[in-house]
Amino acid sequence: MAQSSDYWIYEVPPFAILILTVVATECLVGIIANGIVMAVNVVPWVQKKALTINTKILLLLSVSRIGFQSIILVETTFSIFKDSFYNSVSYCFSKVSFVFLNYCDLWFTALLSFFHFVKIANFSYRLFFKLKWRISGLMPWLLWLSVFISLSFSTFFCKDTYTVYNNNSRSFNIFNFTVYMVETNVVNVASLFSLGILPPLIMSTAATTLLIFSLRRHTLHMRHSATGSRDPSRESHVRAIKETSCFLLLYISNAAVLFLYMSNVVNASIFWNVVLKIALPSYPAGHSILLIQNNPGLRRAWKQLQSQIHLYLQSRF
Repeated sequence: MAQSSDYWIYEVPPFAILILTVVATECLVGIIANGIVMAVNVVPWVQKKALTINTKILLLLSVSRIGFQSIILVETTFSIFKDSFYNSVSYCFSKVSFVFLNYCDLWFTALLSFFHFVKIANFSYRLFFKLKWRISGLMPWLLWLSVFISLSFSTFFCKDTYTVYNNNSRSFNIFNFTVYMVETNVVNVASLFSLGILPPLIMSTAATTLLIFSLRRHTLHMRHSATGSRDPSRESHVRAIKETSCFLLLYISNAAVLFLYMSNVVNASIFWNVVLKIALPSYPAGHSILLIQNNPGLRRAWKQLQSQIHLYLQSRF
C-alpha cells in the first residue's frame, strides 16, 4: 500500500518565521477582504430585510473563508512554536475544520457560479427556462445540502487517516530547523478528499464554461449587428468573459492545490510542501478581492474603509 509523509513541524524559527510571515500576510488580507464582503451582505439581514440569493451565497462564502484562513493562521503558528501540536486533540479538530471549511468554500463558490449561469446565460431549452424560473427557490436547499455534504465528508478525517504515530515518524535537520515527517496512507486520503472536491469542481467548471459560451455567442451577435465603432454593451460582455474565465482558472488551480496538499502526492518534498502551504490561503484572498473589484456595492464599501483608515492614520500621526 502506498505510503508517504504528510506534515512537518518547525522547531527553530529562522526559515519557518519567513513562511509564517508570508502565510499570516495572506490570511490577514483574506480576512479583511472577506470581512468587507460579510459586512456589506450582513447589513440587510441586520435590518431585517429580505436577503437575495446572491447575498446569502456571498455571506456564507465569506464566513467560511474567514474561518478557513483563521485556521490556516493558527495551525501554521502552532506547528512552528509547539512541537507536540500534531500529537494533540487540537490537531484532529483543526484538520476536520480545515476540510469542512474547504468543502464549504468549494461548494459555495460552485453554487455562486451556477446561480450566475442560470440567471445570466441565454439558452432556448425548456428545461433551462424551468430552471431559471425555479432557481431562487431551489438555491436555499442546495446551500443547506452543500453544508450537510461538507460536514459528512469532513468527519471521515478524524479517523486513523490523519492520526500521528510517533513510532513511524522520522526527522532530519534542514535550514537550521527540524522537520518531522509523519507516515500517512496517500491512497485513502487522495480518494477520500477527491469525493469532496470533484462534485463542486465539475459543477463550477460546467456552469462557468456554459456561461462563457453564452456570453461569447451574444457578444459575436452584437458585433455583427453593431453600427458604431464602440459599443459599451459589447465591451462589458467582453470584460465579463475575461473576468469569468479568470475566476474559473483560479477555482481549478485552488482545487488542484487542495488535492496536492491533502493527498501529499508530491512525495514529501520540503520545497513543494512550503509552496503549497503558501498557496493555500492565496485563493480565498485573491478571489474575494476580485469579487470586491467587480461588485459596485462591495467596491464602495472598500473605498469607504480605505478613506476611514486614511483619516484615522492622519489623526494619529
